[in-house]
Amino acid sequence: MRTLKVLLAWVSLSALFVFGQSTAKSAPGFSIDAIDKTVDPCVDFYQYACGNWIKNNEIPADRSQVVSFVELDERNKATLRDILEKAAVDSPGRSALEQKIGDYYGACMDEKAADTKGLEPLKGELARIAEVKDKSALVGAIAHTRMIGANALFSFYSNSDLHNADQVIAYIDQGGLTLPDRDYYLKDDPKQVEMRKHLVDYVTQVFTLAGQSPDKAADSAQTVLRIETVLAKAEMDRTARRNPKNRDHKMSRDEAVALAPNFYLSRYFSDVQAPVFSELNVSNPEFFKQVNGVIETESLDSLKTYVSWHLLDSTAPWLSKPFVDANFKMQQALTGQAEIPARWKRCVDATDDAIGEALGQKYVEVTFGAEGKQRMLKMVDALEASLDQDIRTLPWMSDETKKQAKTKLEAIRNKIGYPDVWRDYSSLTVVRGDLVGNVLRANEFEAKREIAKISKPLDRKEWGMTPPTVNAYYNGSFNEIVFPAGILQPPFFDRTMDDAVNFGGIGVVIGHELTHGFDDQGRKFDPKGNLRDWWTEQDGKEFEKRASCIADEYSNFVSVDDLKLNGKLTLGENTADNGGARIALAALEQMIAQDKTGKAGEKIDGYTPEQRFFLGFGRVWCQKMRPESARARVLTDPHSPGRYRVNGVVQNMPEFEKAWGCKSGQPMVAQNACHVW
Repeated sequence: MRTLKVLLAWVSLSALFVFGQSTAKSAPGFSIDAIDKTVDPCVDFYQYACGNWIKNNEIPADRSQVVSFVELDERNKATLRDILEKAAVDSPGRSALEQKIGDYYGACMDEKAADTKGLEPLKGELARIAEVKDKSALVGAIAHTRMIGANALFSFYSNSDLHNADQVIAYIDQGGLTLPDRDYYLKDDPKQVEMRKHLVDYVTQVFTLAGQSPDKAADSAQTVLRIETVLAKAEMDRTARRNPKNRDHKMSRDEAVALAPNFYLSRYFSDVQAPVFSELNVSNPEFFKQVNGVIETESLDSLKTYVSWHLLDSTAPWLSKPFVDANFKMQQALTGQAEIPARWKRCVDATDDAIGEALGQKYVEVTFGAEGKQRMLKMVDALEASLDQDIRTLPWMSDETKKQAKTKLEAIRNKIGYPDVWRDYSSLTVVRGDLVGNVLRANEFEAKREIAKISKPLDRKEWGMTPPTVNAYYNGSFNEIVFPAGILQPPFFDRTMDDAVNFGGIGVVIGHELTHGFDDQGRKFDPKGNLRDWWTEQDGKEFEKRASCIADEYSNFVSVDDLKLNGKLTLGENTADNGGARIALAALEQMIAQDKTGKAGEKIDGYTPEQRFFLGFGRVWCQKMRPESARARVLTDPHSPGRYRVNGVVQNMPEFEKAWGCKSGQPMVAQNACHVW
């Protein structure tokens, strides 16, 4: 289910290019063959830009969707497979790094050994839980399972202090669910009722495989559902969590312990070997208050069943085939995937997840050169200049707030391709032939590394994604935009394409990430990453008025069947999409104006540069998605589907109306266009 939750998280968005050679097949780039010229671009631009692509592409059986990110991920997996299969050969010349990644991958690929061992690798851990004599000791077991990868009861982690971003502090937060969101437990519509039945079937099957009788396993499943439903009721919903102020509850360690005495937090902190700390952030105090009663009223046996379940669920993908199949059947119900990915794909992902900065070192050697990093930085500079111009000319913002916004923009850090300092995995033991042991040790290594940061200065050189990742992000606490090498390829950037297409791809996604620093969440953090209101009261009201326009607009878009998007959940991403497109087009126009040859303004394939900009933008979001996945994403994903990432943006842009000669009243010309940035 860990993999499933990563899939549902999807993308923060961004992109660029690859320099160097790989034996893997290139991801498909931009082509006018994707266009369906039978469609009027002013009626449905997404269908115009992607119509033929949609006709000619099918969702892979092992995927829940196909989109640029999936195409690129498939390419990257092939590259990583080539690296890992070479490293897995046990030869005298292997480096320590190659031994780590090669043996991790090799142990994962040994399916026969996994099937032979069955549940054996986990029996010691399950026995540890079974032997617990009281609820205080149970908290110790929860602490241990947290360290080896399970998510029982609540979350404990480190992060920068919301009011002093240079310092790392401890956090406790809601958690402990198997399904992706609280609504799966609380809503009574037929789809969610069906999903709860799938969960009960999954838990029953796994406990049966683990040795319980069918009747006992069925009782265990009801216990898990009952406890998780209470946890879900206590959770803050995703939309409310978007506001960082709702997650800002700093208190002393003693206050947190007193808040929920049945959590035995002092013992928990000791058992996870957390550094000494005197204060922490409790992201959702109400969760701990409410769940405190659950620990008191539930029997010790029921709680042990619940904790054992989370250990089984977190390791099921790496046990014998019956466990793997049961885990995938649950994932299939949520995403609609027709078949499980090939084992080599799962093992590539597992290696990247566990020791991604070790694998990433080999990856960047074959895919990303210094030239790529420099060209990326030049493009970022162009987009930052464009956003600066946009801020300076906003009619609704006062000079005082503009000055603060400019200071924040200038302070944004740019991380391109891969870290300057690689993570040290020398203390992690990877054993050839010990798949589950490797998984648990890698989880514990990462958990210890994260917890050890508590009470230390923030390391601003650290990355939150591995280099092969097909993704990018803006981090408000760090005030940085980050573009891993894995996403820096076509169709986002293609050296064979004109600037207009590339600005529509990479330009928009750079602009998207920059705009995140000024969306409904990002605007609440200052240049240093502190949660601080740097807006005048009137400017704050003006922003909220314009943001509400975006939220209301997207709330009317239908994702699947009669299920509409949640415009408040997707507000940040939609704001970034709209702002990113505007500043990228402005940067392109500036480049064309500065071109003394006149070639930059010429038509290609019968399209003006502005039209090709929008076509390049549309190509990035051509998408086909299974209905099950579309439903899941409405509940959990802060991003809109591809259709609305395109049409929702262009209908708000007078520049689009001009480029395509659209007329007032046509669908791609909003009567009351929304405009924040």
